[in-house]
Amino acid sequence: MTNVVHNQVMWNRLIAVVEEQALALIRTAFSTSVREAGDLSAGVFDPDGRMIAQAVTGTPGHVNTMAAAVRHFIADIGPERIYPGDVYITNDPWKGTGHLHDITVCTPVFRNDRLIGFFASTAHVVDVGGRGYGPDAKEVYEEGINIPIMKWVDRGRLNQDLINILKVNVRESDQVVGDIHGLAASNETGRRRLLQMLDEFGLDGLETLAAFVFDRTASATLQAIADVPNGVYVNEMVVDGYGEPVTLAVAITVNDDGMHADFTGTSPVCPFGINVPLGYAHAYFTYGVLVALAPELPNNFASLDVFSVSAPDGVILNAKHPDPVSVRHVLGHFVTDLCLGALAGALSDRVPAEGAGALWNFQASARSSNPSDPRPPVEILMFNSGGTGARPRLDGLTSTAFPSGVRTMSAEATEQVGPIVIWRKEIRPDSGGVGEHRGGLGQVIEIGPTEGYQFDFSAMFDRIDHPARGRFGGGDGASGSVYLDDGTRFAGKGRQVVPEGRRLIMELPGGGGFGDPDNRDAASIANDREQGYVTR
Repeated sequence: MTNVVHNQVMWNRLIAVVEEQALALIRTAFSTSVREAGDLSAGVFDPDGRMIAQAVTGTPGHVNTMAAAVRHFIADIGPERIYPGDVYITNDPWKGTGHLHDITVCTPVFRNDRLIGFFASTAHVVDVGGRGYGPDAKEVYEEGINIPIMKWVDRGRLNQDLINILKVNVRESDQVVGDIHGLAASNETGRRRLLQMLDEFGLDGLETLAAFVFDRTASATLQAIADVPNGVYVNEMVVDGYGEPVTLAVAITVNDDGMHADFTGTSPVCPFGINVPLGYAHAYFTYGVLVALAPELPNNFASLDVFSVSAPDGVILNAKHPDPVSVRHVLGHFVTDLCLGALAGALSDRVPAEGAGALWNFQASARSSNPSDPRPPVEILMFNSGGTGARPRLDGLTSTAFPSGVRTMSAEATEQVGPIVIWRKEIRPDSGGVGEHRGGLGQVIEIGPTEGYQFDFSAMFDRIDHPARGRFGGGDGASGSVYLDDGTRFAGKGRQVVPEGRRLIMELPGGGGFGDPDNRDAASIANDREQGYVTR
């Protein structure tokens, strides 16, 4: 018992170390997507690249893909070329987190000249060159600069050549290079705190603690999965896609050893950048199941190892190089609802209705509206969320990012970045699906450029033509829409222009309802009307 308590104390301390690692990144980040929205991940790994602990701060798409990325770093750098004082970097979509806008940095940790582990962190940066953040590219080559796994720092010596290459390939070089330094600094914070922890506990490395963490987590994960009877569970979902609807299909096989999701039946790869690398789909499948079955379970190598995925070549959830993948989150975020929907019959008391799913990211280049004006463009990124699906015992959450978990940047922080005014940001009444439990509400956002500017605007929205579906008798959530204040309708995806003097209005979708609306509690109905959530 003493050893168990001792190991549990060290485990909790290790989680505190990675939390400080993540907070160091937030404090040093240049981009609002990191310091305001928390679009990041941080974790500590054993010498074999297996994740022992992650920071609570972060997103599933970053954490669960980064969990596999460190092994790519080890393989590509080569064990014989890993030295004290090194820092490694990549944004390879297939060895990192699914698209070029996420930069992952990995730092080895040595103790007494012996490699004992790694720290890794990931952050979304505002620009990587190319066409800019949006779905219009036809190949990954157009989407920006691709940094293969390489050394950002070699035995304490900064790779100035790489910095120079980045500076001339991205529009916001100070922000991007600054964020990479922030990633490296966060890993260094973790490294120093880990060594202090090992000194305090008199340990030479992480092997004993990692074995304890993995053993406890593996048994708890399999115990949680046992709540789902063995069998095959299927589901399909139709979403907007780009130009034509996309069908997402899954068959989940459950047995005593874990779960496997197969995406056969999913639509083919799209010509535009909404395709999803399989590792990213894997991340959101795993996250969804763990949320439903064991929300308190720690996320590490052992909890992730019992989940696997497969998909035929050529489907949109199994993009291969050089397929365009810039906005892979739009369809990737739907994987959670897709997979939870397959398990809804077996877990009717845990699985919510469908929600808005994908973030409604606003990405724009603010440019002078006067062609003769030499002012440089300013890149602006703002995360926004619709409503989540109603839960079996509770209403859905309003304007909340699920499954991504990122926060929305405040209006004040966004307006400080560039020439943008946020005129309106309010809850969207009547957008949640009806039911015994109401779907979460979307929001209405009205934004426009300041005088002398226009927006070159990349739309990357969904749930405009295919709203979130209710569950077990609940109604569908409201569809989203995008238009100018003069009534001009915008497409849900693609590059468009917000002229000077005009305002863009985004009506974000709501979540589906859960259960028969005739069974809704009278007090809840009265409160909805009093608060203005429901007006009809």
